[in-house]
Amino acid sequence: MYAAISEEASQIFVSTPAKDELRKTSLNAKHRSMSAKMVDFGGWDMPVEYTGILAEHEAVRTRVGLFDVSHMGEIEIRGPRALDLVQRVTCNDAAKLAVGQAHYSGLMTAKGTFVDDLLVHKFSDTHYFLCVNASNQDKDYVHIAEHNKFGAEVENAGGRYAQIAIQGPRTLELLQRFTGVALEAIKYYWFTRGEVDAVHCIIARTGYTGEDGFEIYFAPEFAEKIWDHLMDSGQDLGVMACGLGARNTLRLEAGMSLYGHEIDDTTTPWEANLAWICKVDKGEFLGREALVKQKAAGVTRTLAGFEMESKLIARDGYAVLQGERAIGSVTSGGPAPFLKKNIGFAYVPPAVNKLGTKIGVAVRAQTAAAKIVSVPFYKRAK
Repeated sequence: MYAAISEEASQIFVSTPAKDELRKTSLNAKHRSMSAKMVDFGGWDMPVEYTGILAEHEAVRTRVGLFDVSHMGEIEIRGPRALDLVQRVTCNDAAKLAVGQAHYSGLMTAKGTFVDDLLVHKFSDTHYFLCVNASNQDKDYVHIAEHNKFGAEVENAGGRYAQIAIQGPRTLELLQRFTGVALEAIKYYWFTRGEVDAVHCIIARTGYTGEDGFEIYFAPEFAEKIWDHLMDSGQDLGVMACGLGARNTLRLEAGMSLYGHEIDDTTTPWEANLAWICKVDKGEFLGREALVKQKAAGVTRTLAGFEMESKLIARDGYAVLQGERAIGSVTSGGPAPFLKKNIGFAYVPPAVNKLGTKIGVAVRAQTAAAKIVSVPFYKRAK
């Protein structure tokens, strides 16, 4: 199983020796001092694992894990018409956000496809904070700026923030040791500002693992201090440092899409089963016309979750079959460590995307049996 998961990680990340030109987070030296396995991830020198993907995955599902996600991008939009710009470039309805609330959304093209997926946080009527994917942050900033017809101030602010994700059932217990903010009162997908370890932070109850957790944003010069104190204090809770390998297996179990796999500039929210973030009734936005037309006509493919019925593993790019006919391809696939199953996502015709439908996956020279299942594959206990 470990070898299989390591192989899966190598498909998601470019496992090449770190080069001087790779960008580094403020925790880079810390990762190297912890003997993390480092990889090139979208031009960033990032840890894919420390102790091992299996152990790190299990720590987040049962205890608490720390992730350095400082490579993620932050874009801030300010001004009297900040909301107009956010509404123009994203598909969810930011007008419904309250101050201190966040939502998941899509940054859209004129074709109704994804430039990126992102989190939109509302600080005030005149200030919105976007968290975007690491490899997309520069193009996202350019895209937003190009459509800024509203006189808003758009800042590519990633250099001003480090970000640590604390995820798992014992997250609140650990993080509460370092802040006077009443964390229990912060609802899922809400955020506040306050001190953590005497450092001013944005504290958001969000995450990408399927577990309860928080993501904290703060000035990069405090990253090692906060990381070390969380790691040291969390030993009695079983805290583990976690890399991008476990982040990927956790998000897949939790049924969360990954840009470049389930969503990209060729996929629409209707196809990706993300209709819940696409609010065509909110008014005009990039891609709305194309999306209205596609919804009326019907999609020709939809994203499906599947479970393998053998020990064979579906890898990204493998063909999905019905009989001997190829009907789609795997977008993400691999072992689900906590569920002890092999799972994946694939785009298939809508008629195939029904619970229990039998499909095949072309695994090397053979057809491996699989079936369509509900997503998310894993749901945490409430």
